[in-house]
Amino acid sequence: MRFRSVLAWTTVAAAALAAAPTAPAAASSAASSTASSAVSSNCPRLSGHWYGDNRAHLQQVIDERGSCGGHGGSRPVAAFDWDNTVTKNDVTDATISWALRHDKILRPASWQDTSKWLTDAADTALTAACGTDVPVGAPLPTATNTRCTDEIFEIREDGTTMSGAAAFAGDWNHRRTVPQYAWVPQLFAGHTVAELTSYTKKAREEALAAPVGSTRTLGTHTVPGYVRYYDQQRDLIRTLQRAGFDVYIVSAGSEPVTEVWSRGVGIDAAHTIAIRSVLDRHGRITTWNQGCGDVPVSQGEAIPYIDGKRCWINQEIYGVEGAAAWQKQDRRHRTAIAGGDADTDVTFVGDATGAHLVLNRNKSEVMCRAYDDADGRWVINPMFIEPLPRKTDPYPCSTTAYNEPDGGKGPVRRADGSVVPDQQDTVH
Repeated sequence: MRFRSVLAWTTVAAAALAAAPTAPAAASSAASSTASSAVSSNCPRLSGHWYGDNRAHLQQVIDERGSCGGHGGSRPVAAFDWDNTVTKNDVTDATISWALRHDKILRPASWQDTSKWLTDAADTALTAACGTDVPVGAPLPTATNTRCTDEIFEIREDGTTMSGAAAFAGDWNHRRTVPQYAWVPQLFAGHTVAELTSYTKKAREEALAAPVGSTRTLGTHTVPGYVRYYDQQRDLIRTLQRAGFDVYIVSAGSEPVTEVWSRGVGIDAAHTIAIRSVLDRHGRITTWNQGCGDVPVSQGEAIPYIDGKRCWINQEIYGVEGAAAWQKQDRRHRTAIAGGDADTDVTFVGDATGAHLVLNRNKSEVMCRAYDDADGRWVINPMFIEPLPRKTDPYPCSTTAYNEPDGGKGPVRRADGSVVPDQQDTVH
């Protein structure tokens, strides 16, 4: 487990990560054979139902870049987001849900200790809802105290209190972090990694056993009750590995949580990158996170989020240090295939040199890039389970789809500075 003691701020050497994009639905065998006509029939082949010719497109990249391509040298890399890319539904939320229903959140001395951006309004709401009767460091009775559960989950989900007040305020780079994501591992401060891993295993067992489409009541919130691995993504990852790719997961979730789930598709802890908590001298999770590039250990300034995912890939897989880790690298130091589902994935998915796989969840910035398809390598697939219907309004690519570092919205621009026109949703 790659966590650091507060007494030792040295950089953690993590293994590389890369995500493999998914292939298209129902690609015809003719298309597949055409894409790999020069490749041995013994080379690893994708299977399963994909949209359009996506499977053939991905297969072609696998054949060209993998062991059957005969290029030798360093192993090609594929990198994937986790939540709603490899699985249907969010595994971090599944763990939070289980923890809240089993009294596993420990009372902090002050709620504002949990995040540098937590507002006075959020601190007041959490204190009022969760109370002060429980000793500091003891479990809060969230299984029965629905007010406390509601406040915690509302802040995690929407960044607001139950009364609608902003839960986070201040300055942060909105392309490097989002406080409510960083807050998740901070909520588990005081626990050991082994304890959080144990909770995640129990939440995983519960979520995989629940019927597809089921929901669960959490306080007054209705949340998804199930999680499923996508069969197509599991097959894609295994095919990539057989073809000689190094496959990594890069997630904006808590790393111990993601590691439990990534093992289910054959990816070990060394190939799993997510938010990395700093541990105290007793091996317990703190509210501090490891940094990336030229951003040191902090309370969440540089998590794997939008441009942060590029930084973590560059640093942990390709060994790029300092401020350069935030920059797009040359082709030799970029993934061959990358896959995601949301704006948080747009930068690292766009950096891939062979295929940019996107599962359509109607997220504006990433879908603008995907539909614009500037390099002809974007692969769009509907979600494999309960896909969303067609988005009726065009994506506002020319005006407000881009997430600015200061939190504003702007137009999505190509590498040459030209503005991407608004795009219709056609793959759903």
